[in-house]
Amino acid sequence: MPPTHDTATTRHPQRRWLRSLLVAATLAAVPGGLVQADSPTTADLLVAIERGLVDLVQEGVVSWYGAAFHDRPTASGELFDSAALTMAHPSLPFGTRVKVTNLRNGRSVVVRVNDRGPFVGWRIADLSQAAASEIGMMRRGIARARIEVLRDAGGNGTD
Repeated sequence: MPPTHDTATTRHPQRRWLRSLLVAATLAAVPGGLVQADSPTTADLLVAIERGLVDLVQEGVVSWYGAAFHDRPTASGELFDSAALTMAHPSLPFGTRVKVTNLRNGRSVVVRVNDRGPFVGWRIADLSQAAASEIGMMRRGIARARIEVLRDAGGNGTD
């Protein structure tokens, strides 16, 4: 996963050691042992989310993509629909439901991960055109946002 801005450790540098310890302890419980905190595999991340070991929250820049990709295959195999509430993410499992909040205006939308990306190193996700419109980021094209994995009734972040 690309590095993201973590407001908790930026505002309180003394908490970095605690956060690192918690990440290490959480990932130690993932089958296969400890994985690097900055690059968990999709399978490791899914297992950790399903077990309730992590609630993934990222903050960073999101962008959107639309008409130029409409009806083209996504990495999950389904056709991209610019009118659907979907998102591309570099490592979250396909089908994961995520709440995306525009930090500038507070507007949120719930989307489903169905593609991989973005392919610009400092962005954390690409939203569909419909999702971008819902959170008011169409004109700027990018927005600072928070993404949070949502849990379904079964207790995990996937459908």
